[in-house]
Amino acid sequence: MERLPDFRLLRPTTYGEAAALLAAEPGARLLAGGTDLVPNLRRGLESPPVLVDLGAVQGRADLEFEAEGLVLGAGVTLARLAADERIASEYAAIGQAAQAAAGPGHRSVATLGGNLCLDTRCVFYNQSAWWRQANDHCLKRGGDTCHVAPQGRRCHAAFSGDLAPALIALAAEVEVLSCRGTRRVALADCYRDDGAAPLTIERDEVLTRVHLPAPAAGLASGYRKARVRGAMDFPLAGVACALRMDGGAIAELRIALTGTNSHPLLLQGTAALLGKPLDEAALAALGKLVHKQVSPMRTTVTPSNYRRLVAAVHVQRLLRDLAAIPASN
Repeated sequence: MERLPDFRLLRPTTYGEAAALLAAEPGARLLAGGTDLVPNLRRGLESPPVLVDLGAVQGRADLEFEAEGLVLGAGVTLARLAADERIASEYAAIGQAAQAAAGPGHRSVATLGGNLCLDTRCVFYNQSAWWRQANDHCLKRGGDTCHVAPQGRRCHAAFSGDLAPALIALAAEVEVLSCRGTRRVALADCYRDDGAAPLTIERDEVLTRVHLPAPAAGLASGYRKARVRGAMDFPLAGVACALRMDGGAIAELRIALTGTNSHPLLLQGTAALLGKPLDEAALAALGKLVHKQVSPMRTTVTPSNYRRLVAAVHVQRLLRDLAAIPASN
């Protein structure tokens, strides 16, 4: 990696000030924990003239349980989410996803908002400047060809944040602030299937809070992740499930995935299983839904089809665990 480029560092004390700085400085970037942005700066992938450091923003790390549910400040660290006992009890997928992200040192500074806004990743993109130049750059940055799919005209870099699928499975909404005001949207709507520009959040907007509804009685959730190493790696495929059973039948089911597409994917078609038992036939049907909707490409060192298969298997195994169903022979 290279030395950091020159930049001005600004430290607002409110999100409103941060939004005003973004509006005034078109090339500015937000800095939270920096575990994703700083390596990209040192690889020459980013060179913003201004960094807006959110470390001094008041209330950024709030974590509040309310009657309506859970409110998380965008600056709460992943370590705190992983360690909170009430989150582990009521929103288990969040705690498990936070615990699965990176390593202990990263989690101590990495923030929820930063993890939700991670840049997409690809073996042809996350390289040093000289490596990328020697390979004619890529469609995501500086080139005109996606080396993953040279015949296409879009970037296939994969979204690899761990928290997004957990929050999407639990029907999270986010608050986004700019000089134009504040809006609240479903987290799933903050992403598009475009590796070069995966966020629908505007450049001058700041993600400030995450809202989760109070879990229904009996709702269980969890997160599982396949990776090359057992620690620190980004997901080859990560799955989050939220499941509620009623009298042996599926009453509520949401499944979200990461690492396989250019956006965190909310699995479609699960409503057809409501009212039915979570048996081998249902698990097989879910496996087919995963196979059809995930689209891993050659963005990692692991074969694409392996990531498709492991995503389906992780969904099936996680749901068995949540429903306490013995594994079939």
